Amino acid sequence: MPFLLFCCRIYIRGEKMPRAARKKSSTGIYHVMLRGINHQIIFEDDEDYQKYLDTLKKYQDESGYTIYAYCLMSNHIHLLVKEETEEMSIAFRRIGASYVYWYNWKYGRRGHLFQDRYKSEVVEKDRYFLTVIHYMHQNPLKAGIVKNITDYRWGSYGEYIGETGICDTDFALNMF
Repeated sequence: MPFLLFCCRIYIRGEKMPRAARKKSSTGIYHVMLRGINHQIIFEDDEDYQKYLDTLKKYQDESGYTIYAYCLMSNHIHLLVKEETEEMSIAFRRIGASYVYWYNWKYGRRGHLFQDRYKSEVVEKDRYFLTVIHYMHQNPLKAGIVKNITDYRWGSYGEYIGETGICDTDFALNMF
């Protein structure tokens, strides 16, 4: 049966099509994006942002992934990560479950916080790697949250200009 006809039959019957498998990166590097369900705020205050960073650090140590850059916005997250000893899907299930459990407890709510599963794009070329870092660091500026990128506390830009944190900045800086 042709694929299009198969899809139409599933749609008509009200069944869901199986989701496509994630594309595997030959470098192990991914631009990961998470969004609040219905564009909901996922970071209400500074404690929430810090809790998510602490959760990333905790599971970074346990799962062995490398973080190259991040940008936490009020209703979405960008991460540039390299899969190391454990598959990203396992790590992100842990991160998500841990943060959502804490967030729901803090705000007395139930249910999902993130829309769907995380999205990821493979990063296989140095130029695209640097483009993603630039995009992440410019995100708060383009959103009008800050006038100077150095003023945004919840992105990895500060780590690239000397602050300590959770990112491996040497990999990107050595490209220059």
